Amino acid sequence: MTTAQICIIIAIAVYLIAMVFVGVAYSRASKGGADNFYLGGRQLGPVVTAMSAEASDMSSWLLMGLPGVAYFTGIADAAWTAIGLALGTYLNFRLVAKRLRIYSAEINAITVPEFFSKRFKDDKKVLLGISALIILIFFIPYTASGFAAIGKLFNSLFGFDYMVSMLIGAAVVILYTIMGGFLAVSTTDLIQSIVMTIALVVVLGFGIEVAGGWTAVTDNARSIPGYLSLVQMTDISTGEVQDYGFIKSLSMLAWGLGYFGMPHILLRFMGISDANKIKISRRIGSIWVVISMTVAVTIGIVGLAMSRVGEIETFGSSSAAEAVIVKIADLLSTHGVLAALAAGLIIAGILASTMSTADSQLLAASSSVSEDLLKQVLGVKMSAKTTMWVARITVIVISVIAVFLARDPNSSVFTIVSFAWAGFGATFAPAMLTALFWKRTTKWGVLAGMISGGAMVFIWKYLVKPMGGAWGIYELLPAFIVALVFIVVVSLLTKAPDADTVATFDKVKADCKK
Repeated sequence: MTTAQICIIIAIAVYLIAMVFVGVAYSRASKGGADNFYLGGRQLGPVVTAMSAEASDMSSWLLMGLPGVAYFTGIADAAWTAIGLALGTYLNFRLVAKRLRIYSAEINAITVPEFFSKRFKDDKKVLLGISALIILIFFIPYTASGFAAIGKLFNSLFGFDYMVSMLIGAAVVILYTIMGGFLAVSTTDLIQSIVMTIALVVVLGFGIEVAGGWTAVTDNARSIPGYLSLVQMTDISTGEVQDYGFIKSLSMLAWGLGYFGMPHILLRFMGISDANKIKISRRIGSIWVVISMTVAVTIGIVGLAMSRVGEIETFGSSSAAEAVIVKIADLLSTHGVLAALAAGLIIAGILASTMSTADSQLLAASSSVSEDLLKQVLGVKMSAKTTMWVARITVIVISVIAVFLARDPNSSVFTIVSFAWAGFGATFAPAMLTALFWKRTTKWGVLAGMISGGAMVFIWKYLVKPMGGAWGIYELLPAFIVALVFIVVVSLLTKAPDADTVATFDKVKADCKK
């Protein structure tokens, strides 16, 4: 093992130990029961709310997927997706955050399924049970993709065994999650967002210098037909240029719709200490997302310029190009001990982007099992202490299943992420928006929307999308529309909400204006 590799490992080890330390520090704070473990007693500050929400959202897609797409196909695909996500981030904070915080506190809901259940007085727990199952269906493989990314990172960089690397990474995530709960997860996500930011800045600065300066980077990009166009997409391996039509652009923008239904992001809104501070969170979160995604896309462009001057290898596919930041970090590590430590920080940033999503998903999936399915649906009576132990055991069990699903090193990480994002966007997003903003929404309407939206994700991806052409759009867009139509139609065809439900809705609406 080289000196550079030892320095990288030291930097990563320090980072991992710091994450476990945070879990230990917050272990006492999580002893106050399920409300503290899953929602931190609703005491998050605006900065932690903003940065933990965005760090848990971005995952390794920010540091691997987005630069890889920009590197191999130009800015169109990456830019339209980034624009959709930036709009989604802003609108989620603007429309959903404050109202959900006030509404969930008003009806005393600490999980997303419980919010839906209590919002619509689902006495038979049908809505709660379906919501909890949806979270498990889409979050377990989502978490598995995060664990797989950790294994692939260490395997490609150091040649470490994939399974061993994945197990070590998963163990660290599990440890600080079960020890500190929501507060530990949110705090580590804040730290991880800072690490991710530093990684992006270091990679960008070093990459531009090695590529020959900003002028050399832009000259190289301009020399490739369609590479800097928003209406064309280029395959750098063949030089083929394809039109990037309106439907395709709209499809990529639809990624932003997913935000309204992401349980791990919605929990951050429910956990903020003061609903009136969400405006601060919105500004911080929105600015960070725009800057970080812009830098990530730019790194892809810089990476291609580095390949053209022979500093890093030329990637032959979009999936291979996802390693562009890893290769830049590897190159940086050859420039001395301090540079190698900086490279370790970059790798820690990639690790942070994965862990910040995996821990939040574990917590959300755990709450669905222990709090929603066991206590609410099945009616299992548990003391506060027992509930905490069940919550921690659930985190471990879900992690074991996720590790099993991720055992194949050739599994596709980002395909799973895209599919899970569509799943939540189609099942929970229309339900959340109508639950918060349309008082005529009924339990049966939301239930129909969840089921139809979830079904359409599978139908479109596996039956319609393979037809290609105009049908080859991202499955979230048609599934979201179908779910929304079902909610509206079924709600109008079923009995209107009772006076008490409407009164609560009106009270929350009035409180939001204060």
